[in-house]
Amino acid sequence: MRTFQRLPQHIGIIPDGNRRWAQSNGLQKQDGYSHGIKPGFELYRQCVDLGIKEITFYGFTQDNTKRPSVQTQAFQKACVDAVLELSQCDANLLVIGNTDSPLFPSELIPYTKRVTLGQGLINVNFLVNYGWEWDLNHSLEDRSLGNKKLSQRIASSDISRIDLIIRWGDRRRLSGFLPVQSIYADFYVLDKMWPDFSPDDLYQALDWYQNQDVTLGG
Repeated sequence: MRTFQRLPQHIGIIPDGNRRWAQSNGLQKQDGYSHGIKPGFELYRQCVDLGIKEITFYGFTQDNTKRPSVQTQAFQKACVDAVLELSQCDANLLVIGNTDSPLFPSELIPYTKRVTLGQGLINVNFLVNYGWEWDLNHSLEDRSLGNKKLSQRIASSDISRIDLIIRWGDRRRLSGFLPVQSIYADFYVLDKMWPDFSPDDLYQALDWYQNQDVTLGG
């Protein structure tokens, strides 16, 4: 296992390129999502071994649900399968997303409050049916009471500040990924598609991170 002088405490993961990977491999676009589950667990095990304290996976956004229904159903299922498989591992699991919408998978409701699984070796967050506007507007309206009520908490307030974001799929954008927690995050992009993940991807990003000037604005 590689060792590093400086590790990010919290890594954000944007696993992009599933549909493009599927097409390049002679599959239908929706078939790519299920192939993204195994890479997620490989990365999870790497982070546990390295001593990373928290990782957040971008599952799907409210905007993603505008895609054809067959694709929406496919990434919903992939998120459910990934979370249920992780429930058999050692993690402090939290799923964040708009549960008021029928597009939020009901199977994941038990994990919308952080749950300790096994030894709870690492905080793992999944963004499912997530929207940045929904997240920020949570601080202005308490929907559970059915009326407006001032609050100091965004919907994702239980997720800590992110040090490093890694995006697969060659796109240079955040796509609404946790705008508050990402405010001082370093951003590393890989050209390869997420289903082609290899352990060296994380090592490559961490090597790059060693040379970043982390000042948090100071």
